[in-house]
Amino acid sequence: MSSIDLAELSRILGKRGFDCEIVGDPGTEIRSVNTLEDATSGEISFLANPKYRQQLDTTRASAVIVGRDDQIPEGLTVIRCADPYAAITVAIIHIHGYREHPQWGRDERAMIDASATIGDNANIAPNVTICRRVTIGANATIYPGCFVGDDVTIGDDVILYPNVVIYDGSCLGDRVALHSGTVVGEDGLGYVPVDGAWFKIPQIGRVVIEDDVEMGACCTLNRATLGETRIGRGTKFSDGVVIGHGTKVGQHCMFVAQVGIAGSVNVGDNVSLAGQVGVCGHLEIGAGVTVGAKSVVYASIPPGQDYLGYPAVESRAYRKQVAAARRLPDTQKRLRDLEREVERLRSRLAGA
Repeated sequence: MSSIDLAELSRILGKRGFDCEIVGDPGTEIRSVNTLEDATSGEISFLANPKYRQQLDTTRASAVIVGRDDQIPEGLTVIRCADPYAAITVAIIHIHGYREHPQWGRDERAMIDASATIGDNANIAPNVTICRRVTIGANATIYPGCFVGDDVTIGDDVILYPNVVIYDGSCLGDRVALHSGTVVGEDGLGYVPVDGAWFKIPQIGRVVIEDDVEMGACCTLNRATLGETRIGRGTKFSDGVVIGHGTKVGQHCMFVAQVGIAGSVNVGDNVSLAGQVGVCGHLEIGAGVTVGAKSVVYASIPPGQDYLGYPAVESRAYRKQVAAARRLPDTQKRLRDLEREVERLRSRLAGA
């Protein structure tokens, strides 16, 4: 962690394309980044969401990155720019850097088969198992408890956090990061009913993870029955994401925690699935689709759509459904009143 003054931070942001303006003391020293609520002297924070605007009045941060038009309390030192969220990201990287990994070299307590090929600058922890004919690229970091099965290929600069399991035949590209407990290449749910019992279908496909993919803790990717389960370049998963066998996920997708996708689904590029979204098997999710939290997708979705609900429908239609549901008690009362009025009119007509 390094200390920096606001003038230097502004220059760094300028080199990254941010047009910044300092209001206050450019010599203010910054040693850390924190939230508006928790920041103290020597720390910088940011305001990107208007709901936290009132915290500018009470924050103890030495400086805050704000938008160009944000109103600020008198005496608060700020950096104004067009995109505070992106600017604070640059500040975090410069001040804090990325996680530093323990350095084991190639620990003698790791079990590495003689047929495995390990690249330069390998960083392999104790109690790692690397099986037959594995190929691992340069600068790999593999934490304790990881298992890498036969014939696995792993690219350069890959990070496997504790207890990651890579089943046989799987392929990981460069700069892939898999967090603790993630499992790649387990058998998919492949069974056929025979005489009232389930008969297992051998899962002879594999899993391919392209470059620059990161997955959170406890994700699971099923190997394909035939062919490949594939995760596209630059895609990011939160924790507990499950991908069924034979599913193809495009590039630069974002899946939030507990997303579950059944088998043989094709997901386009730049798709965002919020927490606990479920997708049924054999569907097509078009490029640029966004699906809201806890939605269940029963039918294919065209590109560029925004879906929500159970079952998932276009967001505008879902909001209309919710609005209509909120009016149901009043609608029911009006209906009962009309029914009573009709009965009164019928009684009058019958007695006329």
